[in-house]
Amino acid sequence: MRYFKLASIALVAGCSTVAPPHAPEPPEKASAEALAALHDQHIVRAITRRVFTHDEYWSAVAPFTTGVVRKDEAGRSAHGRPIYLLTYGNGPTHVLLWSQMHGDESTASMALADLLQYLHGGDARTQRWAERLTIYMIPMLNPDGAQRFQRENALGIDVNRDARMQSTPEGRTLKAVRDRVQPRFGFNLHDQNVRTRVGNSSRTAAISLLAPPFDASGSVNDVRRRAQQVAAVIRNSIEPLVGGHITKYDESFNPRAFGDLMQQWGTSTVLIESGGWRGDPQKQHLRGANFVALLAAFDAIADGSYAEARVADYESLPPNGRAARDLLVRGGTIIVPGLAPYRADLAIDLEEERPDQPASARIAEVGDLAEVQARDTVDATGLFVHPAEMALAGEPGERRFLRVGGPASFTITRSEQPGGEPVHRITN
Repeated sequence: MRYFKLASIALVAGCSTVAPPHAPEPPEKASAEALAALHDQHIVRAITRRVFTHDEYWSAVAPFTTGVVRKDEAGRSAHGRPIYLLTYGNGPTHVLLWSQMHGDESTASMALADLLQYLHGGDARTQRWAERLTIYMIPMLNPDGAQRFQRENALGIDVNRDARMQSTPEGRTLKAVRDRVQPRFGFNLHDQNVRTRVGNSSRTAAISLLAPPFDASGSVNDVRRRAQQVAAVIRNSIEPLVGGHITKYDESFNPRAFGDLMQQWGTSTVLIESGGWRGDPQKQHLRGANFVALLAAFDAIADGSYAEARVADYESLPPNGRAARDLLVRGGTIIVPGLAPYRADLAIDLEEERPDQPASARIAEVGDLAEVQARDTVDATGLFVHPAEMALAGEPGERRFLRVGGPASFTITRSEQPGGEPVHRITN
């Protein structure tokens, strides 16, 4: 019997058994393995889950925001929470990073916590950065959204769609910091749908990169070219960690989005979107990939070697494809009391963990799903799918029906009658 505990397999990314395509040769730099080992030494252990509050985050990083790292209040959120700006180094090239402008996108915030611990300890690399770069970080731009683990801020506005109007205090804070420090390079750090596929393949995207356009024509000037070169550096640096699962984000120009307008305002900006990774619902592997990506980018900016990067290494990335389902049950006959047995496929997705509820699997779609892609598949051909009571709607004793959007909990047997020996079990 195969046993699927949906809450434990969700938020996974594409098949890790797929051999990655040939990766472009990176320049002569520290290996991804060496940088990943460095990350292992500097993980902030107080944060190991994706859901954390403003206070929890700043308490966890407090030991690393003194001394060489300067901490200042850059603004206040709609609910009055402080938005902190951290500064490291005094070099002539300014770099600005911002994370969690969507309150439920926290992977890079964890990586920035680890970066702070690394900067606090210091070594020859960080000293070189301090001499050549000034690094500015806003690890949690949307603290009200983070408090509820929701995308929007307390006004209900998507901060990343407020670059043009600047209705939100969070958006105004980011724009004011950008105007004051005049960064040459920017890093726009996000999470994307963990079900996003690599092009038309069955693999799902772990990391997506974008050097955003600065206008609707999609043209490339010096500012965007630098961003493309840094994106190429990042792609090469993380290939050994997530090879075959790196994509290019949608290049359509959005006149409301901060990444696009940062490029327009003269800051060479790279978008990093963290998807998911198999068996890693808390995104700790991608936390490490973000850390490696940023170290490689800082190295290349500090010594100017990004200018030697091949833009083709960025341009050749496959695009983001359509999202895949978490689990597909194919070919079974569904048994609902009071209804005639019927042949249908079942698609199941996991709803992400939130402060007010644990992760839970839900029925996403029922019917002919032959063309649907999924990260895991159960072949139930010739078998019978018996939904648990929680998967059905209607009061006991009345006519029941399978509820799309309801909890996904099934026993799959060889018998049309309930109580048969399970072949597969799917539990919520």
